[in-house]
Amino acid sequence: MHKRWENPVSTAAGPQAPVPAAFQIGGVTLSPATVLAPMAGVTDTVFRRFIRNLGGCGLIMTEFTSADGIVCSQRVRGRYLHFYDDEHPISAQIFGSEPVVLSDAARMIEDLGFDLVDLNLGCPAKRVVKCNGGSGLLRDLPRIGEIFRAVRAAVRIPFTVKFRAGWNDNEIVCVDLARLAEDCGLQAVALHARTREQGYGGTAQWGWIAEVKNAVRIPVIGNGDIRTPQDGCAMIARTGCDAVMIGRAAASNPWIFRQIAQHAATGAYDEASERDRYDMIHTYFQMLIEEQMPGAAGKMKQFASWFTHGVRNGSALRKAVYEAREEREILDRVDQFFTAALNEQPILA
Repeated sequence: MHKRWENPVSTAAGPQAPVPAAFQIGGVTLSPATVLAPMAGVTDTVFRRFIRNLGGCGLIMTEFTSADGIVCSQRVRGRYLHFYDDEHPISAQIFGSEPVVLSDAARMIEDLGFDLVDLNLGCPAKRVVKCNGGSGLLRDLPRIGEIFRAVRAAVRIPFTVKFRAGWNDNEIVCVDLARLAEDCGLQAVALHARTREQGYGGTAQWGWIAEVKNAVRIPVIGNGDIRTPQDGCAMIARTGCDAVMIGRAAASNPWIFRQIAQHAATGAYDEASERDRYDMIHTYFQMLIEEQMPGAAGKMKQFASWFTHGVRNGSALRKAVYEAREEREILDRVDQFFTAALNEQPILA
């Protein structure tokens, strides 16, 4: 899935307010008020537990998963809905366009022990949109209402929705959609403050989050362009949202949740050292190997481009990782690189 992982636009200037220590979705208390966004190809059980263990994240979410796949395939359920006890509280995100199928999938999610279920109305990928899933439904509010009512009637756990502001700048539906969600009994909404047409480019328009917050009484989670702890505090101050959701920044800086908690408590936060980065990469890669994740070597190479952000001579480390073939060889090359770097020896070329 293509994403622009770097966006130079700053959002942190201006007033700031601490990210709340906790917030409530239905009967589930989430502390602190920070959420790991669901990301395809990223937020599997290894990454979720990795983020949880670093501290500071109030809610973690699965990769978005096809409701049809959940209902029809044990393999899909095993791959995308597997989680461990130490991941609570955890939400499962689903996508689709058929109310009956989505409600059946939501029941299965509840039976598996998830704390919440979330509907994806934000994914801009063409393959999802052409099936009327994700942001493809933003042009059909009546169908969304049918889905909301069917899923709400099917489960007892909190039901939430993540959506974009609209299809494009001329079709902004975020306020109407949020009100519809509240009227149908959903317990929270999360807005990625971009349109489907924007994809992951341009700048998130936080004003849309403020409009949604002013329109509904249920909790509102803001998402879009939070790259630093200051950004999280700026979003709270400008929009009044109840919590912040972080996606892309968590892949290059998985400490961001802990840093937000530190910043809220003290006004300052710890920057990652070279040793921290080594421990982070080694730990995550070791977890992938121990979990025997399918395609672990490919995932290591994928994450190397994000995890090496801020590493001195990171291009040499990325080259070493990309040229390795097996999981253990990749981990050995990471160890060799950082052993040399931390002892100020010549860097592995």
